[in-house]
Amino acid sequence: MPKTTANGVEIHYEEQGDPANPAMLLIMGFGAQLTLWPDELVEGLAARGFRVIRYDNRDVGLSQKFTGHKPPSPARQVLMGKIGFKPKVPYTLADLADDAIGLLDALGIAKAHIVGASMGGMIAQHVAARHPTRCLSLTSVFSTTGNPRLPSAKKEALEALTKRPESTDEAVLVEHGKYLARTIGSPAYPTPEDRLHARTQASIRRSLYPEGPTRHLAAILHDGDRRKMLRTIDLPTLVLHGEADPLVPVEGGRDTAATIHGARIRTIPGWGHDLPLELVDDIADEIANHAKQAVPA
Repeated sequence: MPKTTANGVEIHYEEQGDPANPAMLLIMGFGAQLTLWPDELVEGLAARGFRVIRYDNRDVGLSQKFTGHKPPSPARQVLMGKIGFKPKVPYTLADLADDAIGLLDALGIAKAHIVGASMGGMIAQHVAARHPTRCLSLTSVFSTTGNPRLPSAKKEALEALTKRPESTDEAVLVEHGKYLARTIGSPAYPTPEDRLHARTQASIRRSLYPEGPTRHLAAILHDGDRRKMLRTIDLPTLVLHGEADPLVPVEGGRDTAATIHGARIRTIPGWGHDLPLELVDDIADEIANHAKQAVPA
């Protein structure tokens, strides 16, 4: 896999599609490697006429780790936030957005369609707000605004996300990963057991770094409410969200669409916080059509 230095950070990335086609940058979410973008979705977007780039955020996968940079505890961040203070964090979502732009710089790409999922959607929002001249369009997938009045994650989803495995034995880690995927996944589109097992095992064997998500979470909590920033975005924006998302409830997507001027939202019944194969073609069509309408041929 190729690597480059972006914003002073070593970033691993993959590309698919004709380099002459419009660039589309896929930004994955909390603690997740680039491989969580299904190959079928990446191939589908490339087949629809895009140069598709996906990458590991800092502190995850094969990108640079920030070992030794201890974040404040989530409880301390929440408590200090209530009294108007933000403790220092190792890095922010704005820093992660600058990584994305640094990757475009390293690849010689002037402008790209920006697509982000979950925390990646939050990063994509920062890219669009901080670097609008580098963006052709924005697509926010099962993400949110940080509005504190929105419904929170379901208890079982939050517990699954934050629960630590009982050991570092591969079999235990695989079962834990499958438990998490099933808990936050789509009730109408459950992943077949063999595919889920193979995908989880491959992810663990590719990279296992439990420290990274602690710093990702710190960056999310530090970011707070983004609605003021989102009101400054003036880009063609698409919001995609599952109506059965237990981790980031659909109200987060609706709030995103309501806050970004002119945004269009599409919600899908039975879709949770994953990218099931049954929805890949539909999602690829939505993203590709939105991008093409944003920049007509």
